[in-house]
Amino acid sequence: MKRIRIGSGAGYAGDRLEPALDLMKYGNLDYICFEGLAERTIALAQKAKKANPEKGYNDLLLYRMEKVLPLAHKHSIKVITNMGAANPKTAMEKVAKLATQLGLKNLKIAAVLGDDISDRIQDYDKNSVIETGEPLSKIEKDLFSANAYLGHEGIVEALENDADIIITGRVADPSLFLAPMMYEFEWGTSDWKKMGVGTMIGHLLECAGQVTGGYFADPGVKEVPNLSEFRFSLSRD
Repeated sequence: MKRIRIGSGAGYAGDRLEPALDLMKYGNLDYICFEGLAERTIALAQKAKKANPEKGYNDLLLYRMEKVLPLAHKHSIKVITNMGAANPKTAMEKVAKLATQLGLKNLKIAAVLGDDISDRIQDYDKNSVIETGEPLSKIEKDLFSANAYLGHEGIVEALENDADIIITGRVADPSLFLAPMMYEFEWGTSDWKKMGVGTMIGHLLECAGQVTGGYFADPGVKEVPNLSEFRFSLSRD
């Protein structure tokens, strides 16, 4: 039976890096996924990009990649992350430049685009805003972030083209993990049962430390020894 090992490298934008590095060193991984994006963080990323077109990706991206890329190269681990946030293309270019500076060769780096629909937001002017019931046109002038949730497709396409590092913008969190399962096991898009199981696995893995002790602990009521050292998630199947 074919198996793959997927590690969770982050569960939110500011997560610590050390558990991810341990997974890469000792976890015999095939993939590691860094989830660092939420509705608030994509909005803040869009704000940063408007102030500086060279920004808009996760502030910790290059700090993390400086440590992650050598391990990914050494252990043949593919890296998938949504830390591209509002600017995955520039993030890809920055990571490629970093790889060159680190002397790492033969790393193929891809960006998944298409989630930013701000340039055609007028197409949705008549859609109702859930909170107010009024048409979107009423608040359009105040919008500075309009990103659709993409699925697994762009990541799978990058894997089919032999990408080693895949940087996305706003994709559904579990899709980061579902995509390598879809690719490796050749699941079809109509195989709902397998996709459902893969999505559930992805939902758990994208939480990282929250499901490996973070939510179990209740300091003062239910103590967990060495809580500062708990590790992140890993899936084999």
